[in-house]
Amino acid sequence: MRKNSIKNTRVNTEVLRELSNIIRNDIKDPRIHAMTSVTAVEVAPDLKTCKAYISVLGNEKAQEDTMAGLKSAESYVRRQLARNLNLRNTPEIRFILDQSIEYGVHMSKLIDEVSHKDTSDHGNTDEGDVEE
Repeated sequence: MRKNSIKNTRVNTEVLRELSNIIRNDIKDPRIHAMTSVTAVEVAPDLKTCKAYISVLGNEKAQEDTMAGLKSAESYVRRQLARNLNLRNTPEIRFILDQSIEYGVHMSKLIDEVSHKDTSDHGNTDEGDVEE
């Protein structure tokens, strides 16, 4: 199975959906933050390994605790995946913290600050030009 084949895309989508459900509904670990989401999944073409990119909305401690909780629940999550998905091999899951959403929000705030500052600077110079 090629990396970008239709079958691989379907497997990635199914694993992403099931992982989201398992993390949201089945895991009872208090370390896992309520605002945790699976942003992407990359299942290897041989179905042996899987990288799950996890986004946690919260501070660094919440992110660290969530990743520790998910790491300790890897075998449980894999067992649940095997029950819910009909795959020849159930992939071994590796959770990776995805900070792209947080980075995007930070960049958006910086852009808003700069545009607001730029707008207020232009407003002052326009008023000064009119008075002279």
